[in-house]
Amino acid sequence: MRSLNRIVMQKASREWINGLGPKKLDVAEISGKWGEAFGFKSYQRFHYPQYDPCAGPFQGADGKVLKFDLILANQVWEHIDRPYAATRNVYRMLRRGGWFWVAVPFFIPFHAAPVDCSRWSARGLKNLLVEAGFDEAHVQSAQWGNRQTAARNLETPWPPRLELDDDLTDDPDFPIVSWAMAQKV
Repeated sequence: MRSLNRIVMQKASREWINGLGPKKLDVAEISGKWGEAFGFKSYQRFHYPQYDPCAGPFQGADGKVLKFDLILANQVWEHIDRPYAATRNVYRMLRRGGWFWVAVPFFIPFHAAPVDCSRWSARGLKNLLVEAGFDEAHVQSAQWGNRQTAARNLETPWPPRLELDDDLTDDPDFPIVSWAMAQKV
């Protein structure tokens, strides 16, 4: 079963990413493995905290900064200590015209894996990306949630799994998850 907190975010994000033409993209994913299903031209995973985007851009064996067409960060930015520095480093790892997609929880329980540091709304994610160097005109962001999902987030075990009677209607006053995608121009 799928996490209730991610259903709408993943559907909308798949549309954004599929619109880029995945088969032509060299992609990196920071933690997670959500990107495996897209059929990218190339795909590399960098598990946090072994690879810490706060420490600087990722480098190859030759010491050069690795470059990508798309970098994915699914439910990891809330765990890093310096998200602004990390986002600037992601910007440096993108080729011109490349994209950064990031998704984060907004209203969920504290979950220190290894730490839990930040929460952003859709507007907050957009501001983070702009402050890191992305042009505001090339940033899109969204959020989703509702009261029922907020209440389900208090259940154990956590996270809640999609049930047949779950309401996926969006209530802008109760975001559960936020996501954004920004292009380096």
